[in-house]
Amino acid sequence: MSSEGYRAGFVTLVGRPNVGKSTLTNALAGHKVAITSSKPQTTRRTIRGIVHRPEGQIVLVDTPGMHRPRTLLGKRLNELVESTLAEVDLIAHLIPATEKVGPGDRHIRETISTFPRAKKVAVVTKTDQATKDQIGERLLEVDALGEWDLIIPVSAVTGDQLDILVRELLALLPLSPALYPPEDLHDDDDDIRIAELIREAALEDVRDELPHSLAVTIEERVREEGQIEKIFANVVVERESQKRIIIGTGGERLKRIGSDARAEIEKELGHRVYLALHVRVEKEWQRDPKKLGRLGF
Repeated sequence: MSSEGYRAGFVTLVGRPNVGKSTLTNALAGHKVAITSSKPQTTRRTIRGIVHRPEGQIVLVDTPGMHRPRTLLGKRLNELVESTLAEVDLIAHLIPATEKVGPGDRHIRETISTFPRAKKVAVVTKTDQATKDQIGERLLEVDALGEWDLIIPVSAVTGDQLDILVRELLALLPLSPALYPPEDLHDDDDDIRIAELIREAALEDVRDELPHSLAVTIEERVREEGQIEKIFANVVVERESQKRIIIGTGGERLKRIGSDARAEIEKELGHRVYLALHVRVEKEWQRDPKKLGRLGF
């Protein structure tokens, strides 16, 4: 798949929590790669969505939002961000057009400056929610943050300037043969993606009632030829009170979460599934190294 002038490389998206990293990843990839939520710090691992174009290939690495860690999980997520930054070809710093540049943005810009190998791009996101004056102000503030190889405003929701962003990112990547086959859209295994889709459904349903002390594990998947696939999963929380929130009155909320998650899982797998969810309490799992390890962090 390589040809003269073909470019390929790894691009990571960084920014404060909830600046639209996962939404932009999905928009660029053209399909759902990363789970999205109205809550900050939804992403907990690097996600490689692959953008295929005739002239090149962009391997998108979404990372958890940079933040001051309050738990061992938070510390490990920050370490994950830093290890990712050390390996990529290009770092795209996302800053929303709707919010003034603040200390968090300046801290991230200083941090990515310590990784000289990668080219630096500033992406002003959420332009569909901002006025022209706001976008203009943000571009000036972003320009003042430091030297950039590219500054571009986009909207992942409306698609405004996304094609231009892809073209410009490809131009900044090294000459290289394709890194993944053309049929690959991501490099996750199915269990991880199923767990993420369940977590997304739970986060969206509980809204502000539950903090991010929620994880999902896949216990078993069973599928006999010609039969509906049976998936058994645990939703893990830290306290009994959180368990009651997830289950809801008469189990109504858990059923709704399961129904929403099942619809997305069936789209992902391309066949019907039976999804059984069990809510389990693991006290203070975000602070316990052994529990974090068992949950995949």
